[in-house]
Amino acid sequence: MNERIEELLAKYWEAETSLAEEAELKQLIRSAEGYTSEKELFGLLSEFSTEEPQLEMKPAGKQISFRSNWLSWAASIAILLGSVWGWRAYEQREAEKQAYEEVMMAFALVQTNLQKGRSQMQAMNDLKYLNTTNQLFENSIPK
Repeated sequence: MNERIEELLAKYWEAETSLAEEAELKQLIRSAEGYTSEKELFGLLSEFSTEEPQLEMKPAGKQISFRSNWLSWAASIAILLGSVWGWRAYEQREAEKQAYEEVMMAFALVQTNLQKGRSQMQAMNDLKYLNTTNQLFENSIPK
């Protein structure tokens, strides 16, 4: 009998027993002497199989705790503040970019007008080497 119990236990722990062999194993263990740990195990298993499962059903309505409600509000506010900060930073960069472009256009206009003025002053450049006004007209007066 002990050999049959050992054989069935080995198959049981390897998960190779059929339902009939498991029923035989339980019956043999109950009637055999010793095997206290196996008797306790199979006794507990039989108790579990006879118990009715008790499911706790939660109400279908929403039950949001104060903590999760607070966290969702905090997350919403953080997202809102981040969006406002990001939009203001974007607007500031765009304003700086526009101001830079306007300054560069003003510099280009100044440079263009300076070149026009230099070209018009070329005639005055010729006069700077004369010492007096008489030298200017000396060659043009008939003698």
